Amino acid sequence: MAVIEDVRPLGTELERSYQVYVRGRLKFRVKQIVYVAFSLDESVMGFAFPKEERAALVASGPHKFHMPSAADMRFNWVHADLPALDPVEAREFVVDAWRMVVPQKLSRAYDLTHPNGPG
Repeated sequence: MAVIEDVRPLGTELERSYQVYVRGRLKFRVKQIVYVAFSLDESVMGFAFPKEERAALVASGPHKFHMPSAADMRFNWVHADLPALDPVEAREFVVDAWRMVVPQKLSRAYDLTHPNGPG
């Protein structure tokens, strides 16, 4: 069962990433691009995810994953029930979302310094 504290450190540890609060909600950004956002009660984690793959992700775990709201369907985004994820899985989704918004050279550098993933 993942909780926000399992992933919060990544919001400042990942290159070019920083944490902000918008209307009481924690979000991780690179420049102005939000790549992870939490619900007010911190039970849902929305994160960047390829549009073409999200239906398969939701179908693979409908108890964990949900499509974004109709207004957000145009974005590369999906939601997860944070308590349904294990901590390692949650951190992997954060890192993968971060990879979508940074240059490939930063992603490759991360792989060199974290050969076993975000663990």
